[in-house]
Amino acid sequence: MMGPAHSLSGAAAWLGVGAAAALLDHPMPWPVVVVGALLCAGAALAPDLDQKSATISRAFGPLSHALCGVVDKLSTVVYNGTRSRGERRRSGGHRTLTHTWPWALFIGAGFSAAAAIWGRWAVLVILFIHVVLAVEGLLWRMARVSSDVLVWLLGAACAWILAGVLEEPGNGADWLFTGDGQEYLWMGLPIVLGAMVHNIGDALTISGCPILWPIPIAGKRWYPLGTPRFMRFRAGAWVENAILMPAFMVLGGAGSLVALGFVGS
Repeated sequence: MMGPAHSLSGAAAWLGVGAAAALLDHPMPWPVVVVGALLCAGAALAPDLDQKSATISRAFGPLSHALCGVVDKLSTVVYNGTRSRGERRRSGGHRTLTHTWPWALFIGAGFSAAAAIWGRWAVLVILFIHVVLAVEGLLWRMARVSSDVLVWLLGAACAWILAGVLEEPGNGADWLFTGDGQEYLWMGLPIVLGAMVHNIGDALTISGCPILWPIPIAGKRWYPLGTPRFMRFRAGAWVENAILMPAFMVLGGAGSLVALGFVGS
């Protein structure tokens, strides 16, 4: 799928988690609902770090473009080094390493650990990165015609405000994990979810997605999981724009009403 659909599906997924948490009598404080949705929307673009033409490659200027090049080469090396005999050698790494469940868990765990160890400053960086990505995905038309600097300033301002809100007692710094030193550990969860939602979205398209690597399937380590062939579509096709994106909006809206307590559990 394209960047806007990925981000929208990520936000909808976290709002759905928020609704489920509320129904299970463990509701999220409203800042966790909002921050988690932004993190998930931003993280839903991150697997495309292996593609230099993706939305994420433009998000932070030359820095993100260079990072995409490095991840592309790393992904190519990992793919060629672990492929099965029946899988052809590749010169590019798109839809390989960063489109797998181990990568999603690795990134989420890394961000969780950083937030728990370094506290507010790590939280600010995590929020800044993912809010900028969320803007690039959810508000992509505005982001394209705007200055990158303005998008970065918006991301920095939102990160500063949201980090301050989370710090207030009862606002969610210790949501889910309440032990000493475990504040903000939950922030890795929407990041993992966003990455996995991205992979599931790509599995709906023609090429499929090797989500379960390195588990061998049908003799292939990089088996492209997907829906039945007749149900798949090309990225950016009318199905994505006319059916999936409106569905994500409806589901996200319904999830937010439950997660925020506007609809009784």
